[in-house]
Amino acid sequence: MITHFSDLELTTVSLEGVKQCYANRLQLPIIYESNDFIRFQLTPLTTLSFKEAYEPVPPAHFAFQVPYSKFDEVAAFVRQSGLLILKQELGQYIDETNGRKNLYFRDGDGHLLEIIAHDYIKEDVINTSGKLRILYIREIGFPVENVPAFLDWLKSDLDMKTDKESNMFNFVIGGTAHAIVVSKQRPWIPIGMKALPPKMRVTFGTPDLGFIKNLSRNIDNSLLNEKKLLITKEGYTLCIEHTPDFTSSLAERLNLPKSSLG
Repeated sequence: MITHFSDLELTTVSLEGVKQCYANRLQLPIIYESNDFIRFQLTPLTTLSFKEAYEPVPPAHFAFQVPYSKFDEVAAFVRQSGLLILKQELGQYIDETNGRKNLYFRDGDGHLLEIIAHDYIKEDVINTSGKLRILYIREIGFPVENVPAFLDWLKSDLDMKTDKESNMFNFVIGGTAHAIVVSKQRPWIPIGMKALPPKMRVTFGTPDLGFIKNLSRNIDNSLLNEKKLLITKEGYTLCIEHTPDFTSSLAERLNLPKSSLG
């Protein structure tokens, strides 16, 4: 059972640029740094990592869940950070629709970031972290050539769930983790950014060690290393990590409407 995103690792052409963006402007704490790698603490159970590489960086899309009551405060902090804020379809920077608010912005490598809030999420279940008031990483985008095939694999092998499905865009849910499985032919809003498959390593968390061991037996091209399973699928490196502190009941306590799905 997948409960959350534990780590997102992306590539960069400049560690110094990453530090200026995430440490200086967004004020995320650095928990590890080497000559070609840096890791930031998003929440007590979630990290964001960058590995320096001498190669082009296809931009990724990911979203931070923040409390609805704190959204305007967080949006003001992001706008004051000096990062590029993006207009949405109707020219507004903040979109507010049916109890949801969001704001898009970009980092120095062109990655498309988003802060998002929903009025139904209970805000006293998880402590927020940092100036961004992050609860957890809610969304990570997975552009693929064959959407139904990757969608079916996430459902059958990782036991993630969907509500509505299409051949172009889907939320595939495990606890608080929403994998956006999208066709490479569908641009990312709000700027029509080409949905190139990013070079990333995504780590999913689960409190169920037996779930990891069963996956290792059933999935080809996987490698079990202590309590972490490495999988390569559709060009992505995926990890399933044992995280006993993040319980499977968290999504339900957060009042996520799809908590029964993942």
